[in-house]
Amino acid sequence: MTSASSINLADLDLFEQGAPWQQFAELRKNDPVHWNEEDAPNSGFWALTRYHDIVSVLRDPATFTSERFTNLEEVDAEQEEARRSLLETDGSRHRALRRLLQGQFTPAAVAKYETFLRGITATTLDNAFAKGEFDFVSEVAADFPINVLVRLLDVPVEDTHKLIDWGNRMVGFDDPEHADVLINSAESEEFRLVPFRSPAALEVFEYGDALARERRGKDGTDLVSVLVNGEMSDGIPLSERDFHTNFLLLVVAGNETTRHTITHTMRNLIEHPDQLAILQENPDLIPWAVEEFLRFASPVYHFRRTATQDAVINGTNIKAGQKVVTWFASGNRDEAIFENPDKFDVQRNPNEHMTFGRGGPHMCLGNALARIELRVMFEDLIGRIDKMEITGEIDYLRSNFVHGIKRMPVKVSLR
Repeated sequence: MTSASSINLADLDLFEQGAPWQQFAELRKNDPVHWNEEDAPNSGFWALTRYHDIVSVLRDPATFTSERFTNLEEVDAEQEEARRSLLETDGSRHRALRRLLQGQFTPAAVAKYETFLRGITATTLDNAFAKGEFDFVSEVAADFPINVLVRLLDVPVEDTHKLIDWGNRMVGFDDPEHADVLINSAESEEFRLVPFRSPAALEVFEYGDALARERRGKDGTDLVSVLVNGEMSDGIPLSERDFHTNFLLLVVAGNETTRHTITHTMRNLIEHPDQLAILQENPDLIPWAVEEFLRFASPVYHFRRTATQDAVINGTNIKAGQKVVTWFASGNRDEAIFENPDKFDVQRNPNEHMTFGRGGPHMCLGNALARIELRVMFEDLIGRIDKMEITGEIDYLRSNFVHGIKRMPVKVSLR
């Protein structure tokens, strides 16, 4: 086992086969507030791996701000101004942006989509299962949430492949297979003022602008119409930049994380046939099992904050201006919170996981939608299959930000 002091969570090789669970455990035990050096131009960060330390930071935006951005990349004032979205906003402006959108994501609002979701699920699974052997990611996990996003944005179904491609290229900013230009490359300087330093962001902006022109001044209820026609509670109108960055956020967040959670969950059910059997015998448990699906998948590894003043976390002195990174994936395996945390237990109760954050103003806006998507998908899928097996190598996204799977070949046997 590598000593805690030498663990480097900025090293993408550490994430080559998915989450480095052993390293997270070593940090939680021996160095829970861990100083992690980085290559220039970045300046290093504090890595928080224990649940309670993470929660304390998430709930204190005055001391640990999102305004200085939420990924590891360090941005200057010009980049902050050009790239800021809901994620990188605190205080009254964050509350206004959140209020603008939150009506579309309440439990009551997303419950209205259940019949629609069941139809999409049935079509997705019919098409995939008819093949017998297929790539679970492309045929199931990517197909389902992107069709939900198409409905929320009210865009043509034939645009699904464009939306998937844009998400891959942006979220895969560290993966040579997906990125147009790698985020730390010299070539990326040309795109320093757009999210993820990705040329794909410019294509998303152009696509969003066309939608905005069609819907401005009309009475649509889709997310684009809400963005362009809604009133801001702080009295500051939505700027063109605000529209661009928040539309892009919806395109990415509305697809990527649910897709990876579905894939991880299927893999976990395959690798734990006893847990699959429990749900096949007791399908009424699935709504609660969704919480374990989310905890065990941990589709987003981390979010970053920046200290606004000198602070102390768990006895460690943090200096103003330093990056503080909350590793949700580690918090979801914290032995102090979860009994047998490395066990996949679909009956786990309680299950106060932090996949959506854990309190604080930046709690994931789409958590109710993600939960209903996962429930509907696995209620249908689990009821159809006798078993599923992995038939080849699982290919992970090269990233320490998104815990993603690019390909997972499977073979299904139906009941």
